[in-house]
Amino acid sequence: MALATFGAGCFWGVESAFRKMDGVKETAVGYAGGHTENPTYEQVCSKTTNHAEVVHLEFDPDRISYDTLVEAFFQLHDPTQVNRQGPDVGTQYRSVILYHDDAQRETAERIKASLPTSGTYSEPIATQIEPAPTFWRAEEYHQRYFEKRGIEGNCHI
Repeated sequence: MALATFGAGCFWGVESAFRKMDGVKETAVGYAGGHTENPTYEQVCSKTTNHAEVVHLEFDPDRISYDTLVEAFFQLHDPTQVNRQGPDVGTQYRSVILYHDDAQRETAERIKASLPTSGTYSEPIATQIEPAPTFWRAEEYHQRYFEKRGIEGNCHI
């Protein structure tokens, strides 16, 4: 199994979409990239910890490629928005790929670099690409949020 971590706004819909992909074995929502250890949702929302809401994936690279996951990430949100997705505003909603090794970094950079010429986006891509820091699992009520409530779809797209 391999790991992947993405921040694409509200983590509920992003987790739901990745969970449905063949080859994704496990998902967890949580926080990464801030300076507070084991932050709570309330702390992250207070905009004082600098964490992003992220989805942490365990996937089988023999069944789904990291390229496919990165391409899906860019389709699941608007990567041109800075510190927001739809009505959700704040640094916790930033677009970020947190890579776990050099191969993931290279893949993320290559795919991001291809987007301006794709004709899909009229604004610059704001997605950050950074080394994966400690992942802090969110509270249990956030895990599989849509699945537990019988909700289909995504938060804003």
